[in-house]
This record gives sequence, C-alpha cells and structure tokens, in this order.
Amino acid sequence: MEKNRLEAFSDGVIAIIITIMVLELKVPHGIEWNDLMSLVPVFFSYVMSFLYVGVYWNNHHHMLQATKRISGRILWANMHLLFWLSLVPFVTGWMGENNFATIPVVLYGMVLLMAAIAYYILARSLAHHEKNTELANALGRDWKAVISLLFYICAIPLAFIHTSLSILLYIIVFVVWFVPDIRVEKIINSYKK
Repeated sequence: MEKNRLEAFSDGVIAIIITIMVLELKVPHGIEWNDLMSLVPVFFSYVMSFLYVGVYWNNHHHMLQATKRISGRILWANMHLLFWLSLVPFVTGWMGENNFATIPVVLYGMVLLMAAIAYYILARSLAHHEKNTELANALGRDWKAVISLLFYICAIPLAFIHTSLSILLYIIVFVVWFVPDIRVEKIINSYKK
C-alpha cells in the first residue's frame, strides 16, 4: 500500500490541531499591558503545545520518509496517534485557562503519555512491517521513546507535589525529541543518493 494518503491525511489533521489551538487564544478585553499579562499562562501553554505538535509532525514525517510501504495495521496505529494528538488542544486550553492547576497538568501529561505510547506503537508497526530493512535497524532500541515514557510516568504524579516539576519534565522530553532521530535521517539521505 502506498503511503501518500497516510501522509496527506496526517498532515491535514495536525494542521487542524494547530489551528484549533491558536483559535483558543482569546483577545484581551482591555487595552492595558495588565490585560495582556493575564493571558501569559494561556499563551505559554499554547507555545508549549504548538512545539510538541510540531515535534510530533517533524518526527512522524521523517519516519514516514524512511518507509517504503504501509499496511492496514500501520493505518490504525497512525489513527491511534492522531486521536491522542487531537486531544492536545483541549488539555492545552484547560491547563492555560486554569494557570497550570494540578488536575489540568495531570491530564495534559496523560495525553502526552498516551501520544508517546501511540507513537511508539506506530514506530514498532513500521519497523515490523519493514523487517530486515534499514528502518527497522535504525529504530532498533528506541532510547528516546523509553526515556520519554519514563519522564511522563514520573511527571504525572509529580504534578500533585508541584506542577512546575511536571512542566519541566514535559519540556525536557520536548528537547529530547526536538532533533529528529539521526539514524532515520541517514536512511532518508541514503535514498536521495
């Protein structure tokens, strides 16, 4: 099965997710700096989620560029990932509107954890489908995924102690994934030669 429709559909869904998030940013009712300052938590949660969704799109794009074919299993694994990403605007808005209160930060972390699990399942499905190929070898033991899952699992209960600790762990996971997997990059570059 060709991968073009999967890529186009995923790109469209991710674009809609980002659009929904930006539409949640409401214009302040006043004209003073203080009126704008009240939106700082909302804006910060938007920026954090925008970057997260961007990192997912970037890594998803790279992984699919290194894939030759897909299967029905991969289609469903991709839908699973898109489902969890589609919840990001909701938890982003709730967290920002409530100044990073405990329960919204916990739910935000749970959505990020589930998206990470879904991404891991998609990566494993691609590696299994492309067994004995460069992609399966490149994905190998995915330490970035394991570290991310561990950080999310730690961050969720930490929100009950102090939400800043959870946010810090969420940001660290973002930094880990900011640069796409170098092993996958090498495969993409080898296809271009």
